[in-house]
Amino acid sequence: QVQLVESGGGLVQAGGSLRLSCAASGRTFSRYTMAWFRQAPGKEHEIVAVIRWSGGPTYYADSVKGRFTISRDNAKNTVYLQMNSLKPEDTAVYYCAARPMVYSGRYYVSPGEYDYWGQGTQVTVSS
Repeated sequence: QVQLVESGGGLVQAGGSLRLSCAASGRTFSRYTMAWFRQAPGKEHEIVAVIRWSGGPTYYADSVKGRFTISRDNAKNTVYLQMNSLKPEDTAVYYCAARPMVYSGRYYVSPGEYDYWGQGTQVTVSS
């Protein structure tokens, strides 16, 4: 079992930055692939970024490439999402998700492929 708790959301002006954190319980955090998803009002969950158990390589949605950075600290059982150059269209509830690692050549980018989810943290970007 893994429990996830996100923090760091808030209100920011366009062009600003936020850093989201996701603290995970459990001793085997390093064995989980971690991801950030987001859900805007009236829309489905959208993949933002994925980081494998080893810390890299990483995957990013085209909409956030070059602006967002996912990282993890296995010693602290925490995954981060640094968000720079924020845009109003980044406004959403951001969720941290986890799945047991699998040695595979692909990234897992669908919500249904993740077993554990946090409660979400709201990010609002004003224009």
